[in-house]
Amino acid sequence: MLEIKDVFKTFNPSTPNEKKALNGLNLTLDPGDFVTIIGGNGAGKSTMLNAIAGVWPVDSGQVIIDGVDVTKLPEHKRALYLGRVFQDPMNGTAADMEIEENLALAFRRGKTRGLRWGITAKEREEYKVLLKTLDLGLETRLRAKVGLLSGGQRQALTLLMATLKKPKLLLLDEHTAALDPKTAAKVLELSDRIIEEHSLTALMVTHNMKDAIAHGNRLIMMCDGRIILDIKGEEKKKLTVEDLLQKFSVASGSEFVSDRALLG
Repeated sequence: MLEIKDVFKTFNPSTPNEKKALNGLNLTLDPGDFVTIIGGNGAGKSTMLNAIAGVWPVDSGQVIIDGVDVTKLPEHKRALYLGRVFQDPMNGTAADMEIEENLALAFRRGKTRGLRWGITAKEREEYKVLLKTLDLGLETRLRAKVGLLSGGQRQALTLLMATLKKPKLLLLDEHTAALDPKTAAKVLELSDRIIEEHSLTALMVTHNMKDAIAHGNRLIMMCDGRIILDIKGEEKKKLTVEDLLQKFSVASGSEFVSDRALLG
C-alpha cells in the first residue's frame, strides 16, 4: 500500500542551518498494516509524513501509494489517497462552520460539486449515525460550531472526517499529544476501532513509547532520518519500554534521549 524508496530531504542546503531530515529512507507497508513510529526530536518522523503527503518535494527517491507513483504530485492531488489527523486539534476542521458542514465537506471529497441544496435530510441522518459511534454526544449537536468543541471532541471529529472516504493511507501525526491523558486514551481507542473496522493502512507518529508498543501490528524507530528498528508480530507483542531502549542503543550506538518519550 505504501513504498518509500531511498528518499532524501535536506532543509536549508549549503547554509549554516543545513539539516538532513531524511537520509536514504526506505519503508514498505502492506495493506492493513498499522505502524507506530517512535524516535527522538529531529529523527525525521513528521518529516516522513510530510514527504508522503507532499507538503514539499523530496530531493530524491520515490513515494508510491497503492502502486501509484505520487512523488511528483502536489499536495492537493495526493489528498485523494490520504486521510490525515494533525497534532493540533485546531487543524483538520473549519472552526467557523457547523459540525454537519464539516462532515459534508469530508463526504464530498473528490466529488464534482453541483448547485443543489447543501445538506439533504438523508445525509443529516447519516451524519447522526456516524457521530453516534464516537460516543461523545455530538449526534445531537449537528448545528454547533466546531470551534466550540473541546480538543478531544474536535480531534475525534477530525478522525471521523479523515476516514469517511476510506483513504488508501491514514496519517496520524502525534494526534493525541495536545490532549490530556484521559482524552488521549479515548481518541486512541477510537483510532484503533476505526482502523480495524475499515481495514485501513495507517502510520501513527507518537512520542509515547507505551502507546507505540500498545497500538498497531508493527513498530518502527527512526534516528537521523532513517529507520533503525522495525519490530512486528510476536516480538512486538512481548516488547517492553526497557527492551525498546536497549534495542535502540544497540542499533544506533547511543542512548535514546527524549524526555517526552520517556516520561510519556
